[in-house]
Amino acid sequence: MNKLAVLLIGSGGREHALAWKLAQSPRLGVLYIAPGNAGTKEFGENVPIQATDIAGLITFCKEKKIDFVVVGPDEPLSLGIVDAFRAEHILIFGPTKAAAQLEWSKAYAKDFMSRHDIPTARFETFTNFEKAVAYLDEESFPIVIKASGLALGKGVIIAETRQDAHETLREIMVDKIFGDAGNEVVIEEFLVGHEISIHALSDGKTCKLFPSSQDHKRAHDDDLGLNTGGMGTVSPVPFVTRSQLAQIDQEIVTPTLAGMAEDGIPFTGLLFPGIIITNDGPKVIEFNARFGDPETQVYMRLLESDLLPVLEACALGTLADVDMHWKHESACNIVLASSGYPGQYEKGQAITGVDDANEMDNVVVFHAGTKHGENGLVTNGGRVFGVSAIGSSLQDALDTAYQAVDKIHYWGKQYRSDIGRKALSVIPE
Repeated sequence: MNKLAVLLIGSGGREHALAWKLAQSPRLGVLYIAPGNAGTKEFGENVPIQATDIAGLITFCKEKKIDFVVVGPDEPLSLGIVDAFRAEHILIFGPTKAAAQLEWSKAYAKDFMSRHDIPTARFETFTNFEKAVAYLDEESFPIVIKASGLALGKGVIIAETRQDAHETLREIMVDKIFGDAGNEVVIEEFLVGHEISIHALSDGKTCKLFPSSQDHKRAHDDDLGLNTGGMGTVSPVPFVTRSQLAQIDQEIVTPTLAGMAEDGIPFTGLLFPGIIITNDGPKVIEFNARFGDPETQVYMRLLESDLLPVLEACALGTLADVDMHWKHESACNIVLASSGYPGQYEKGQAITGVDDANEMDNVVVFHAGTKHGENGLVTNGGRVFGVSAIGSSLQDALDTAYQAVDKIHYWGKQYRSDIGRKALSVIPE
């Protein structure tokens, strides 16, 4: 068996979870993580190269004779990292810059869905502030306003009133609170229903669906507060039926991948549509072109199969030849954040209790924003940890995870106490 030298790109909880799973592969020779975090160094060697330093990463791969590269975050994909690595004949997992437009341009994604009859909310796109304001004055509320470009998961605002909408538009398009991501906005109808996350691996021809999951985007309990990159996840979602998953595959995932191929931009990597299940059926809220975070932290706990050959098959175009098997259990992930997240927050807070939490049965603590300081582990980001647990039921997993949460301490620890409550309260159709 040929052992592979692998480079994993990224530094968050998603990358820690991927490193944790990749390290279990008998095919893994050596694992490098660029730049990694305090948790990933347990499974490989952290490399001080930023995820967006494409030239530096290519040089590193040539020096270390890397066999395979896995991209975690969205930003390097939007910069064309896959195209650059392919030009150097380095095998890499992820979509091209053109295919990743499904995520980095919401305007492109909405136009794509319109052209290929993929169900989504009614929408209009604008690059002119005054025209966008005029459109709002004819619409009913609440309404959804999205910065078209990448905004670290925070560029989607639900405006409850016309005044809120005007202020939001000004902040995005004039004040540029999301930078160039706000040069174009998408305004769309507010859909009512239950939101879920769907992940599907693709090699451009074949796709394989993961179990359903549900993220919790708002910062505080009861879905209050600002949108974040995610405050916790559960999987599988108790109320999502097999027939609904089949419908999502038939009406959304398969047509999306077929449409990309038809447009001459085959999608390879991880397609992640955020879905809302409405009375009219499932509809796409938005597309992501990479593993979700914190969704990856529950999926890696549930995946029985070796991850490495599956990702390699996506890059090689041989996904049809590999199988994916999942545990018949439930998993959850509780995000521990810094005080003030997703706004301003302090770094460098001393952390204790992680080892105590990790020693619990069925618990794995994934690092997201941590580093080793002079006197031990300290906070180094808005999201600090993802405390994951598995159990025979979702409630069992949640009970275990929250017990583990209580063992971890640092100043300003912030988390939601209601992860999974919504999923458990919905009666399956």
